[in-house]
Amino acid sequence: MAEDKNIRDAGLKVTLPRVRILEIFENSKERHLTADDVYKMILESGDEVGLATVYRVLTQFESAGILEKLNFESGHSVYELSNNPEFDDHHDHMVCVKTGKVIEFTSQTIEDKQKEVANSHGYKLIDHRLVLYVEPKEDND
Repeated sequence: MAEDKNIRDAGLKVTLPRVRILEIFENSKERHLTADDVYKMILESGDEVGLATVYRVLTQFESAGILEKLNFESGHSVYELSNNPEFDDHHDHMVCVKTGKVIEFTSQTIEDKQKEVANSHGYKLIDHRLVLYVEPKEDND
């Protein structure tokens, strides 16, 4: 199984909770999942894994570079696969303040502007995270 290889490559022992959690991220239509989302999906599948185990595995996967944890201002934290096949390189996020939905996007214009701003201050941009907090538009906007 690909999950077993990914777990072993990260230097972790292959266990049922680790395999199940990685399968959830690889097969879910949702790219961003909370620990509670993962826990509910495990319960729905009939597996018996405790919430504390879910948190521990998510932390291990984050440390191993399998998952990336995104912390948003509302205290809302989600995890996503580090090697997201939808994006070749860097991507940014929008978070709907009404629903909590996380939307991924790329914009070369934004990437270029950030490099320009760093350069104008005498720096070279090496990394960044951009999160836009949004709400649905009203029909009359």
